[in-house]
Amino acid sequence: MSRYLGPKLRITRRLGTLPGLTKKLAKRLYRPGQHGKTVNKLTEYGLRLQEKQKLKFNYGLTENQLYRYVKESRRKNGITGLILLQLLEMRLDTICFSLGFSNTIVSARQLVSHSHILVNGKPVNIPSFQCKPNDIITVKNKISIKNLIKSRLESKLALNIPSHLQFDNVKNEGRILDYCSRNDVLINLNELLVIEYYSRR
Repeated sequence: MSRYLGPKLRITRRLGTLPGLTKKLAKRLYRPGQHGKTVNKLTEYGLRLQEKQKLKFNYGLTENQLYRYVKESRRKNGITGLILLQLLEMRLDTICFSLGFSNTIVSARQLVSHSHILVNGKPVNIPSFQCKPNDIITVKNKISIKNLIKSRLESKLALNIPSHLQFDNVKNEGRILDYCSRNDVLINLNELLVIEYYSRR
């Protein structure tokens, strides 16, 4: 399945707030669809599917990409759910979003794809590029891009930078201090249900 390009507010009405997908708020608070106003209790499978969909839409992943991240998190030693979130939070497009270079992960992916982002001084145009601690993230030395990033950083959206990242306002560069903790993840999610969802595969 290809990346989702449809209406975003329908997704947030169904799954809740997804900061990586959109900052807009829906006027209607009930779920979309003909039976959206009726409250139906979800089955166990439905709950797991819903948590998986939150992760998929927030980070803008395809089904195969998310499954590969789950398999990789299983191979590593530690808490599988936390490792999965750390892998997703260390993607270059997510790092750019967390530093405040863009309002959503979708727009951060566009910045990276157009080679406007430098990692340790080298241009990287792969949104899924896995960053590491002590990597330095900067913007290409181009006036139009620097002005765009500067205006976004001055907005209120860029004030809450996670504790695993550091941003230098003078140099306009971000540094990755460490892997993120569970408290740094903005999305309201039970990651264990995602692991359970993929346990049958």
